[in-house]
Order: sequence, then C-alpha cells, then structure tokens
Amino acid sequence: MVGRVASVLRALAGAEPHGLTTSELARAVSLARPTAHRLLTSLLEHGLSERLAGDGRWVLGPEAYLLGTSAAARYDVTELAQPVVRRLAQATGESAFFSVRRGDETVVLLREDGAFPLRSHVLDVGTRFPLGVVSAGMVILAHLSPREIDDYLDRTDLTARHGSQHAADKVRKHVARTRRTGYSVNPGLVVQGSWGMAAAVFDEQERPQWALSLTGVEHRFTAARRPELGARLLHEAHALTTALRKGRRAD
Repeated sequence: MVGRVASVLRALAGAEPHGLTTSELARAVSLARPTAHRLLTSLLEHGLSERLAGDGRWVLGPEAYLLGTSAAARYDVTELAQPVVRRLAQATGESAFFSVRRGDETVVLLREDGAFPLRSHVLDVGTRFPLGVVSAGMVILAHLSPREIDDYLDRTDLTARHGSQHAADKVRKHVARTRRTGYSVNPGLVVQGSWGMAAAVFDEQERPQWALSLTGVEHRFTAARRPELGARLLHEAHALTTALRKGRRAD
C-alpha cells in the first residue's frame, strides 16, 4: 500500500501544475481506475491531494507542500545550484537545468531559459525520467559503478515507454561514450530534434547525485559546438560539486 501511495504522489508531482485525470493517473502508475480513485480520495482526506475546480483534475494538496517545506532544510540544494544554472543559460543561450537522482529516476529541480528564442519543451521543473533517459539520466547512469549499471539494465526495460532507441545495448553505448568524454549527449532520442547534454555533480562519497544539463534544438548542438558546451558543463559541474561540499555558492 505504501508503495502505491508513493507512486501516486510522484505521478502527481510530475504532472504539476496541470494535474491528471483519474484515468491518466491510473495509467501512469499501472493501477485499475477504481483503485487509483480510492487512493486519490484517501489522499484528499489527508490534504495530500486536491481536485482542481472546473475540470476536476488531481494535483498535490497543501499538506504535501508543508511536508516538503519541513524536509527542505536537509535536502534542498537549489539555492547553491541556482546561480550556476543561470550562468549556464546566460553563457550558452540554451535552457539550463539542475536535476537530482531519486532512486532509479532523475527529477528536474531548476530550470533557467537562455536568450535563444527556440526551446526544447521536454523538461520542466518536476519532470521525471528513468536513469538512461534524457541527458541527465544518461550522465548519472554512466558514472555509477559497472556492477550498478549492469544490475540496473538487467532489471529495467526502457523500451516499453521510451522506444527501441533505449534498448539496453544502445544505452550501454551511450554509457561508454559518456565515460570517455565525461559528459552525456542526448541526440534527440526522446523528442526528435530536441537535443541535450549533461554533466554529473557528485556528493561527498563521489556518488553522482545531481546533474547540470542544457537542452535546445538540434542545430544548436552541432559537432563543432558540442565540445565547447561539454567543457562548460564539466567546469560548472566541478564548481558546483565543490560548492555543495563546502555549503557555499559556486561563484
């Protein structure tokens, strides 16, 4: 039961601010619609879910905000990451992001748009993807140990929701390429024409817990420009890694 509730809350978080219908939520968490409705109604009684006036879509409730606020002091690193993300967006003109690893997923915590008028709309704050999908998930997966990578790919089928381009053998090739360069490249694998690049940010145990990424339209990520963007991502990721360990801004 706890696992189901957690899945429902994660799905609602990923759908903010527009929310989900009961049927959409049921499909997202692989539950029967009556079961999903029962869980949503129970969460509503405790303030953890809410129905929007008008269309009746489900969103997170006020109690979820209060719980998050209470935990923020121990888990929120966005204050330190914000100036780095803004600096990346301003320097490159692309959309810049800061994501965190949560189990087998990455979750976007920050977004800052650059000056270039055409943008990719694959990511936004709260968006979740499995490890190995989008540039942030690729780079974090690539910096895990070989055994962890093997274990993850042996038990995870990314093709069911993300297509044959995410078959295990192809993901392994991306992992190998990322380990060589240090940064990942997503050549439009999730949405055609929408490219991304990312570098990992590490915790005190040298674990890849976060990622800085850039996304944009394909012609902005040419072979000639990618090394420059990769070097900038790696530089900022190293600065943020250092800042997070010391608890001060990465200026």
